[in-house]
Amino acid sequence: MEKIMVDTSAIYALLDRSDSLHQKAVSIFQEISTKQLAVVITNFIVAECHALLSNRLGPEIARNWLKGLCWPVERVTEEDEQRAQEIILTYVDKTFSYTDATTFAVMERLGISAVLAFDQHFSQYGFIPYGTNPFPLNPAAPGCQSR
Repeated sequence: MEKIMVDTSAIYALLDRSDSLHQKAVSIFQEISTKQLAVVITNFIVAECHALLSNRLGPEIARNWLKGLCWPVERVTEEDEQRAQEIILTYVDKTFSYTDATTFAVMERLGISAVLAFDQHFSQYGFIPYGTNPFPLNPAAPGCQSR
């Protein structure tokens, strides 16, 4: 079964009905379900999502999301963290977060090339954003806007 990494930006857009990318997120998640792709998230993405949801949508929504989480969570290893540091120190012209960089490392380790993300960081690193044509990334295209 093909795996797809799901980033915080996509999870947030799915859950926040006022987000400009909400409908796109709903459609893509329905498509992923129909195609029976295996969604993967990391424990760092879980932490980042919980913090973002709690801050923006409230702690009750964050708790409910955490309680209902049904996707497999891939734990970031010590080697992934070392690789993340290498990535951040190598790509000095990029603004990758530590969570992004650890996710890149996990994707490399697991051989995952597709990602559902609504920010530019994954395509900047060379991963294929699900449902988009990442080359070139067109910021004016629907669903490709930076947040």
